[in-house]
Amino acid sequence: MSVSIAYLGPPGTYTEAAATAYAERLQKQQAQQSLLCPYPSIAQTLQSVANQQADLAVVPVENSIEGSVAMTLDRLWQLDQLQIQQALVLPIRHCLMSRASTIAEIKTVYSHPQALAQCQRWLEQFLPSVQLVPTNSTTEALQFLDKDHNAAAIASERAAKLYTLPVLASNINDYPDNFTRFWVLSLKPSPGGSHTSLAFSPPANIPGSLSKPLQVFARRGINLSRIESRPTKRLLGEYIFFIELESDLYAPLFKAALEEIIPDQEILKIFGSYTLINVDNLTFNS
Repeated sequence: MSVSIAYLGPPGTYTEAAATAYAERLQKQQAQQSLLCPYPSIAQTLQSVANQQADLAVVPVENSIEGSVAMTLDRLWQLDQLQIQQALVLPIRHCLMSRASTIAEIKTVYSHPQALAQCQRWLEQFLPSVQLVPTNSTTEALQFLDKDHNAAAIASERAAKLYTLPVLASNINDYPDNFTRFWVLSLKPSPGGSHTSLAFSPPANIPGSLSKPLQVFARRGINLSRIESRPTKRLLGEYIFFIELESDLYAPLFKAALEEIIPDQEILKIFGSYTLINVDNLTFNS
């Protein structure tokens, strides 16, 4: 029986590349067949697992240039029954594709907001006057190219091959070391691993409400590898803090730290422990 993997589609997105890499890993390590299921948004991708329409979801969570993917964090806070099973790190190499004969003919560029931001300096240098239009995914942007030959899209080289589109410029991201981390989530319990992600909402207007839990982990030698704040969407100045720690959820020191900080938090949610895998080390062929 195959496992269904929901991902941000359509086919050709970087998320599909990450999902494909994970499917290959399941095949290699567990002889498990996978069925990839594209969804039009991150919210719908995660909701499909929460509703048991898919077994796993692969979603982007952080980019080395543009930082966290807010939609993923916000939705995971709402769907806290989901647990992270694995983290995948994928190199991102953007291309500009269009039916236009030259770059000079382009008047509009479509892509996902993260991709547009990751190529901002290149766009300012070579296409300073074009209109930038955000889309739900890099692949969704491609639908405009057949209708408008003065339009271009930013997506992967794989997407250009998949949809037979001319590439006018390659490797246009502003920084060559451009990586995106993806999470693989399901309703299954966390498998454990080298990193743990959790989020908490401390009581408002209490001095030390953020520093105290961080000090609790620091005293036990548990390294904080990432922190991100998101608004609670209730009142201005109220925040949810997402943190990643270099520890297994089931380690005694981590459990002791949790027992100490939980009473002081308004809400605390644990999203699971997992290991990080570089997709380049897999047999994925883009």
